Amino acid sequence: MATTLHGLARHASDLTEGHITSVELVKASLDRIAATQGTLNAFRLTRPEEALREAEEADRRLAAGERAPLLGVPVAVKDDTDVAGLPTAFGCAGDLPPVSADGEAVRRLRAAGAVIVGKTNSCELGQWPFTEGAAFGATRNPWSTEHTPGGSSGGSAAAVAAGLVPAALGSDGAGSIRIPAAWTHLVGIKPQRGRVSTHPYTDCFEGLTVNGPLARTVADAALLLDAVSSTDGTAAKPLDASAAARRDPGRLRIALALRAPFTATPTPLHPQIRAAVLALAEALARLGHTVEEARPRYGLIGLSFLPRATAGIAAYADRHPDPALLDPRTRSATRTGHHLGGRILRAARAREGRQHARIGAIFDTYDVVLAPTTAAPPPRIGTFDALPAWRTDLTMAAACPYAWPWNVLGWPGVNVPAGFTTDGLPVGAQLLGPYGGEERLISLAAQLEDALRWFEKAPPLPVAISH
Repeated sequence: MATTLHGLARHASDLTEGHITSVELVKASLDRIAATQGTLNAFRLTRPEEALREAEEADRRLAAGERAPLLGVPVAVKDDTDVAGLPTAFGCAGDLPPVSADGEAVRRLRAAGAVIVGKTNSCELGQWPFTEGAAFGATRNPWSTEHTPGGSSGGSAAAVAAGLVPAALGSDGAGSIRIPAAWTHLVGIKPQRGRVSTHPYTDCFEGLTVNGPLARTVADAALLLDAVSSTDGTAAKPLDASAAARRDPGRLRIALALRAPFTATPTPLHPQIRAAVLALAEALARLGHTVEEARPRYGLIGLSFLPRATAGIAAYADRHPDPALLDPRTRSATRTGHHLGGRILRAARAREGRQHARIGAIFDTYDVVLAPTTAAPPPRIGTFDALPAWRTDLTMAAACPYAWPWNVLGWPGVNVPAGFTTDGLPVGAQLLGPYGGEERLISLAAQLEDALRWFEKAPPLPVAISH
């Protein structure tokens, strides 16, 4: 189905020019969420009364001539991010109290004028590349409701892909923005660590996790990233992602990295994903870039990832008011996190400087790394049901071996749509860069988008879309 859904920038422009009201946009978003909740199940919570009141206030501000980048535009945030008055369940069951204050990313969204319509589903504590759980059921992929949209930002990805909101905030600790973006035909940006504040949570998952946008276009993702980005000096130089999306990247040297980092399980690359990534490489070559096969020297980077990831799970699980309600696999990861804490965890964190030097050496020769985002297309809903922890980990590692090393490094990556399998399932590719390299990646993604126009393809929408 070929159609163009209106995105974040278009909504902001229409509001400024008086073509539509915020109340109309927000009501339409809430109606679409309600109409698809029984099929897609993208949202954990919505805030209809509050959102409509905020939309009315946005319309008053617009009528008075006030302007802000996202004034009156509906957006969603993942349910690992605090929204005042709502619990932050992060995929967990149990009676969790509402939080009293917005997280910093939400505060910045509100300062930019956005209206938060609700919180999207995440798997339990964000640890898996599927969005299913006893606490909320299964979130489904708009391209095929028999398949997962990915995880852990699967609710945000499903909501954007289906046109329920024009863009949404997710988080990425091992590919949790990039993987669902790949599997729902979206742009997903994992920013440089420190670029987007995670306050009141600090050093999330031992530095692995960052917040970032999911959207249908590079310009929309850049606009949302600019709205939530920090200027507190904890990341690289200040970012102007929107300007980068309008800028020619110049002629770049691009390393095509098809081999996955070492894991403890075979990670065969699906032949149709391989073909899709090679087609992207050819498109980049036609745009004037030099593309050569090369591979970062990943080494045994997994030895650093595992202690950090499981310690992060343990830190969240230990705060749960009733840990017995958590998935047995979460409790297993928590035990591992406790076991690998202390000296082992400190040693894992201490390796990061050497990893930056070894893996970053590829940027002495190349400007950007192009790699598959996943090794497999989106799995069917229920694929991971009833698997023990070790089988879940092996199955997950085989499907998604490419994204997590950039979380260990803390460096930026952008998923771009790479096409579809013969079954009509979306797949993606990553543009990966060095420290503080978001602007180059965004410029390159925008150039590629202009050539391939992936935003013209959308799933068969379960409800009518207007604006």
